[in-house]
Amino acid sequence: MAVARVPLDVSLRESTQRKLRKFSELRGKPVGAGEFWDIVVLTAADEKQELAYKQQLSEKLKRKELPLGVQYHVFVDPAGAKIGNGGSTLCALRCLEKLYEDKWNSFTILLIHSGGYSQRLPNASALGKIFTALPFGNPIYQMLELKLAMYIDFPSCMNPGIVVTCADDIELYSIGEFEYIKFDKPGFTALAHPSSLTIGTTHGVFVLDPFNDSKRRDLEYRCCHRFLHKPSIEKMYQLSAVCRPGDFCPQDFAGGDAPYPHLDSEHVYTDSLFYMDHISAKKLLAFYEEIGTLNCEVDAYGDFLQALGPGATAEYTRNTANVTKEEAELLDIRQRIFHLLKGTFLNVVVLNNSKFYHIGTTEEYLFHFTSDSSLKLELSLQSVAFGVLPYTLKCSCKTSCIIHSILDSGCSVAPGSVVEYSRLGPDVSIGENCIISNSYVISNAAVPAYSFLCSLSLMINGHLKYSTMAFGVQDNLKNKVKTLLDTKLLQFFGVDFLSCLDLWNLKVTEELFSRRRAQFSLWTARIFPVCSSLSESVTTSLKMLHAVKSNSSFSLSSYQLVSIEEMLIYKEVEDMIAYREKIFLEISLIKNKSYLAIS
Repeated sequence: MAVARVPLDVSLRESTQRKLRKFSELRGKPVGAGEFWDIVVLTAADEKQELAYKQQLSEKLKRKELPLGVQYHVFVDPAGAKIGNGGSTLCALRCLEKLYEDKWNSFTILLIHSGGYSQRLPNASALGKIFTALPFGNPIYQMLELKLAMYIDFPSCMNPGIVVTCADDIELYSIGEFEYIKFDKPGFTALAHPSSLTIGTTHGVFVLDPFNDSKRRDLEYRCCHRFLHKPSIEKMYQLSAVCRPGDFCPQDFAGGDAPYPHLDSEHVYTDSLFYMDHISAKKLLAFYEEIGTLNCEVDAYGDFLQALGPGATAEYTRNTANVTKEEAELLDIRQRIFHLLKGTFLNVVVLNNSKFYHIGTTEEYLFHFTSDSSLKLELSLQSVAFGVLPYTLKCSCKTSCIIHSILDSGCSVAPGSVVEYSRLGPDVSIGENCIISNSYVISNAAVPAYSFLCSLSLMINGHLKYSTMAFGVQDNLKNKVKTLLDTKLLQFFGVDFLSCLDLWNLKVTEELFSRRRAQFSLWTARIFPVCSSLSESVTTSLKMLHAVKSNSSFSLSSYQLVSIEEMLIYKEVEDMIAYREKIFLEISLIKNKSYLAIS
């Protein structure tokens, strides 16, 4: 008789909770040799972001929220052209070499790509995606702690080398009680997750060698023939990347219950993180030293992994379909990387009992934190995580999410909305599917549905100021137009941008944008008022939104205005951290009083 398997979401929950407990035991304590990473590296896009990351790391270490005795570094990309996460990887290798010389050959290193400005999730723009708050833990977990927890078993089962990952994804997996993921083979080793063919078109896809063992397992070590980066479905079929249920023996499904129901249909195996040994890392470093300065975007997945495996061809080096900007030297750099890495092994750790989540857009953020019952179960996400709110709201907030925030009496938060690091005054109402971040909304305010509000502290000419970015959660901040006339094609809260400017009494000129020369976008539009207080900033930006929603006038011509791009230049990180700390202390005080009253 077949042994019944634990349902996938339950097994993932149990495995995830074990890792979280293990990490929790290490927080604030010195770690022993092999117990944790020797080095943890965050990459940053520029010096302002580097400073913000260092300040937040320092605060976490001070509060003993991270394991101690570990070298935590922030490595900034060189000034100039964007170099992509592949370029950041090369830059990080050079920084490690300068700091540790040959000693880093013996270290286990976690490299988290966290540069960039999070234009699709702007509440992470100022302080970084890797410091995005999650709705669980006390104090609140951020993506950094979750990453460290989910990879807690790796360092003890890997050869010296580097694990490369991104800041905005979550990998959950369950394997046998006495099994471990090992990174001990030469070359590169990547994790692989079963995914639909549609998901495969936006990720990396592995073309695996035939598997001798007819029984499918939670954990499989496979060899990869070649790697495809964001392939079409047609190409997946053509190059034998698609797996079919009939490829496996019926004994896999004894008793009539498929042990992996998510694999009952055609699927592919997609990428997440990867490991490279020091020989491969040294090879890449030597290449970087040889070229000197990189002036194009290199993708750590598309440009490194596609060169690996016996079936790799140079065809991809000429394909610029998935490149954001085609620089003159990109094709040459790609071809040189291909010849550098050609013949290097690509080993794959197949995790059949796993899920991969991406939290890099406002839509994904809202869905996973409010509506996705699977992730809620697997990570034990909470509707209210370290917050204070009126009793009337506690009964109605199952599909909204409150993180590290204080809500006064009479507040209401509609389903599908997230409130983080904020204070809502009496009788504030938040519409559905909103994101409210780092803000103070004063009494009797109404935030329209599908609104995005995120306040930043700014230091302008030596004076502390505040500005609140406000728009629709579905607005595309990255959408650029080339001429001022084309700004009518931009959409602000579903309304053409020129109409919004009329309502705000603003003229469309080059001076309205912080970056000119065909860089006209909501990201660079100087439309957000600078104010003397946080609450005034929120109130004023809300008036902007209401003017657009009601098609009424609200003049911005008398305000100093900044773009989101400029907010990140002027951001005052210490004041933002201090604001969050003030909320933390107030919540702690209220909770302590409540506990004493009950006891």
